[in-house]
Amino acid sequence: MSDAATSFIFSRTGHQTRNRAVLAALTNKQSHDDGTLSDEEIAWLLKRAEGEFGIVTTAASHVVAEGQGWKGEMGVWGDHQIPRLKTLADGIRQHGGLSLVQIFHGGMRSPQRITGVQPVSASQNPTDDSDTGFTRELTHEEIEGLIESFADAAQRCEKSGFDGVEIHGAHGYLVCQFLGTETNRRDDQWGGGLENRASFLLRIIERIKQKVSNNFLVGLRISPEFNKIGVKMQDSLDLVELLLPLEIDFLHISCWDSFVPPRHFDSEGQTITEVFADKVKGRVPIISTGAIWSTNQANNVLEQGADLVGVGRVGIGHHDWASHLGDSEYNPQKPPFTSEWLAEQALSQSFIEYMRSWQGFVI
Repeated sequence: MSDAATSFIFSRTGHQTRNRAVLAALTNKQSHDDGTLSDEEIAWLLKRAEGEFGIVTTAASHVVAEGQGWKGEMGVWGDHQIPRLKTLADGIRQHGGLSLVQIFHGGMRSPQRITGVQPVSASQNPTDDSDTGFTRELTHEEIEGLIESFADAAQRCEKSGFDGVEIHGAHGYLVCQFLGTETNRRDDQWGGGLENRASFLLRIIERIKQKVSNNFLVGLRISPEFNKIGVKMQDSLDLVELLLPLEIDFLHISCWDSFVPPRHFDSEGQTITEVFADKVKGRVPIISTGAIWSTNQANNVLEQGADLVGVGRVGIGHHDWASHLGDSEYNPQKPPFTSEWLAEQALSQSFIEYMRSWQGFVI
């Protein structure tokens, strides 16, 4: 049996996965306009739980209505969303998987044409989708309010039956914008050095933990490098020391490619996962995601020091990818896929049309 096929236990809560496979959060644009889950989105995620993924993560879910990033995005900002969230959480559990909701705010990537309001960010930043061409800098009171909204959203997810939440601190959304030196140019308690720039994230974690039970998983996804907004590898490594006292249950690193060294950091040939594993030294579980396709590649990332492996594209194209992890030779078909094949993988027509924007994914 390969390493990726073995179970994993989260030490703080005792949650146990049936294997090391994590379906990463994936935009699919299938939710209703009020943020409630559609039958199609539930079916797509349950198909992955049925396909034996150890952890199934929802798409990014906005914690306030004005934090929405795209059409068809699920929300966790209102109690009206709980019944459908419960249907999904119950279904994932019945199929033997653990369930996470990825919670976020789009910040300067929350278009005014969708939300009806000017986008906000850590500082005033340029945006292509605003009447003014710029985001508005959040006030201290608004930041405090958003911290509470993240915590309320997590509490709502627990009430709906999910096993935990993943805070989305990656890919240039609001939490990432606070971490970045280019997008956070504040000179108050929320800006300046790393500890201040990270305070928004750290306070979110603290408040979530105050509002949920002790057996609810709380983890974080980050982009170790995001030069466009000023997130540097060294800062991301230093962030680990700020996170550890808060006892997060996992750190999910978004590598884009798990098999190459970082682009803007001298790692002496080590991959991003290896660098983080050396830094973490087993003190928090690592999920690593990026260009993993075969069982051999999944095992390689575990050998680099990850505890679990996250996948995106292969999980879209093959709903049962995780069920083959006991086969060390498993290397499933790569894109392009026919629309008929993707429909068999429980993608709705709208999801398939969205995937056409991914170059070479759909025939």
